[in-house]
Amino acid sequence: MKGIPGTARVYIGCAVVGAGACALPAVRPGAGTPWSAVALLAGLYAVCEAPARCPFPGRLPGRSAPIGAGSFFPVLLAAALLLPPAAAALAAVPGALFAHVEQRPRGVRRVWRAAQLALAACAASRAAVLFDGPAALSTPDFPYALLPATAAALTFCLVVTALDGAILAGAERVPLRSAWRGTLLRSLGPHVVHGLAGLMMAVLWRSPYGPVSALFVLLPMYISSWVFAQYHREQGAHRSTIRALVQAVDIKDRYTRGHSERVGRASVLIARELGMAQERLEVLRFAGILHDVGKLGVPTRVLRKDGPLTPEERRIIELHPEYGHEMVRGIGFLGEARAAILHHHERLDGSGYPYGLVGRQIPEFARVVAVADAFDAMTSTRSYSRARPVATAVEELKRCAGTQFDPRMVRALVRALDRHGWETSVTADEPAVPAQPRRERPAAPAVPTTAPAPARHRRGG
Repeated sequence: MKGIPGTARVYIGCAVVGAGACALPAVRPGAGTPWSAVALLAGLYAVCEAPARCPFPGRLPGRSAPIGAGSFFPVLLAAALLLPPAAAALAAVPGALFAHVEQRPRGVRRVWRAAQLALAACAASRAAVLFDGPAALSTPDFPYALLPATAAALTFCLVVTALDGAILAGAERVPLRSAWRGTLLRSLGPHVVHGLAGLMMAVLWRSPYGPVSALFVLLPMYISSWVFAQYHREQGAHRSTIRALVQAVDIKDRYTRGHSERVGRASVLIARELGMAQERLEVLRFAGILHDVGKLGVPTRVLRKDGPLTPEERRIIELHPEYGHEMVRGIGFLGEARAAILHHHERLDGSGYPYGLVGRQIPEFARVVAVADAFDAMTSTRSYSRARPVATAVEELKRCAGTQFDPRMVRALVRALDRHGWETSVTADEPAVPAQPRRERPAAPAVPTTAPAPARHRRGG
């Protein structure tokens, strides 16, 4: 819990208390809780989470198979239709506590997930009761049974996405508007499908064939989990490709070691302030990380030269965006990142390279990476320049906004630095520059107007 912000701790605590309050009526004397059904559904959901801890076809030894979030929600939605609200909340807890968690702190994440799913299952069950779901299953009144099932699925989706957005805002200090942007719409379709599968489970559960017949509904869920695992391995291969390219650049240009990762991180900070869709953030991070991959095509003697560059050597350096674009043009998963790699040295006034694009002709990703690249270049110590303080670099970016950089991107970076701070580090064998305090940007002396524009720094990235 030490690394979790205070707001997130309070929020998790409130969620746990709320989940306990929802489940408490089930354990009171005389509640009439159907414990056999609760135990069976809770055990079934826990077993469904087991593949994340067990061997999986084609996975590497020692690594868990990833299961898509929500793959087995039909079990919880069936519980919402079959059980009273308090009992439905209990059915969600064992599986959530048993689920595989990759990121630390794992214990806190499991407790949070258990509280979240207990609240969602309880709310979904109440929605089903509101539309007389138990009676519709008992009759069974098939056309009408769709109504409580849909209400339960929509309620479940609303609670899960609302809690996810709120914890993201509390734990990572993301604005609520950005945290919730598009999440409900993206989750709505899958949860409606899960609701229909849950209805099928509930109907079979109440049928003469009994609970065992309901297990056949889970077969498609396992198949979808296997497909998701293949996708996850493909994404892992993508990340390995990116790491290999970045390591090759770092080995060739030792003076900018670590620069690529920091540009990727700064690019994501800017994008979050702009409210970019979540699915674009990973591609933008790739753009920031790979923006200098074209340096692999630049002679090492030019990259490592300590003295001033000749005009011919500068022309060679300025070819690195085109080299980089050629290297990655066949990598389909990079998408918009390819344009950022090609155009991250363009300037709003048209004096950049390689094509002299003007204003909005420059792709959005390239305008983001340009600001992140220049910021990290100014705040990092290299063989040919000393690091500037963060506040000084910010003032320089503001001075060049409108001519060299997109003012909107500069403002987004300033807001992100105020919110998260920035820890500077060296990229050569130089003493570290002290980090700026988090959430606090000290005033800086004005930068003389004769200062060179940051994007023209000598190594081109």
